[in-house]
Amino acid sequence: MGIVEDAHNVRVLGNGERTIVLAHGFGTDQSVWKHLVPHLVEDYRVVLFDNMGAGPTNPDYFDFERYTTLEGYALDLLAILEELHVASCTFVGHSVSAVIGALASISRPDLFSKLVMLSASPRYLNDVDYFGGFEQEELDQLFDAMRSNYKAWVSGFAPLCVGGDLDSVAVQEFSRTLFNIRPDIALSVAQTIFQSDVRRLLGLVTVPCHILQSSKDLAVPVVVSEYLHKNITGISIVEVMPSEGHLPQLSNPEMVIPVLLRHIRFDIEV
Repeated sequence: MGIVEDAHNVRVLGNGERTIVLAHGFGTDQSVWKHLVPHLVEDYRVVLFDNMGAGPTNPDYFDFERYTTLEGYALDLLAILEELHVASCTFVGHSVSAVIGALASISRPDLFSKLVMLSASPRYLNDVDYFGGFEQEELDQLFDAMRSNYKAWVSGFAPLCVGGDLDSVAVQEFSRTLFNIRPDIALSVAQTIFQSDVRRLLGLVTVPCHILQSSKDLAVPVVVSEYLHKNITGISIVEVMPSEGHLPQLSNPEMVIPVLLRHIRFDIEV
C-alpha cells in the first residue's frame, strides 16, 4: 500500500472492469456507504477512502492550512486515483465530497466518466438571488456551539442533520462518526465547508452529473439541486427523492440505494 492509500485508509473491493469511487461527507467516514457496497462488489471495482480529518485517519496528518479550502481535498482525491492507477471512474460523492469530486474533475476530466452527487451544495450561505439555507449568524452560532461543548453539539446536531430521534440507528451511527473526529479538526472542517463558495467554478464542470437530493434536508434546500443543474456546463440530471435528511443513504437505504444504483449503472440520455 502506498503512502497516500495508507493515510486515507483506502480499501479496494471487487474486481469488475469499471471502477466506482465512493466519497463521504462531513462528520462521517467510509462506513457511511455500508448499505451500498454489497450491491456493487460483484460487478465493479469499488474504491473507499476516508477524507483527511475523518475519525479513522491519523489526526497528526491533518494540515489546518491545506484544508482551509476544498481544493486541498480535491488534490487528495487526485493523488488517490493516481496511486491506484485509476484511468477512469464513476465518482459517487456525498455532501461536500460531491463538490470535491466536481473540483477534481475540472483539472482532470479524463479521470471521471460521471459524477453522482448526493446532497451536494456549492454554497451553504444565503446570498443575493441565491438560497443556500443558512444565514451567517446561524453558522456563527453553530461554530460557537462546537467550540464550547462539542459533545453537546453532536447530540443536538446529529438528529437534526439525519432527520430522526436520538434512538434511531442512523442518528447513533452519525453520532459515532462525529465523536470519532478530534473536536478542533471537526470545527476547522465545518468552517471550511460551510463558508465555501464554488458557484463560479460550476461552469467549468464538463463531466456528466447525476444530482440526487432528499426532498427534506436541513443542510441543503431542494432549490440548490436545481441551481447545480442550471449552472453546471456539462449535461446533468436532477432526481429529488422522497427521503428526509442529509444522509439518506444511511437513514433511508431501502429507498435511496436503488436510486443510487440506477444512476451508477445508467448514463444520462441526451
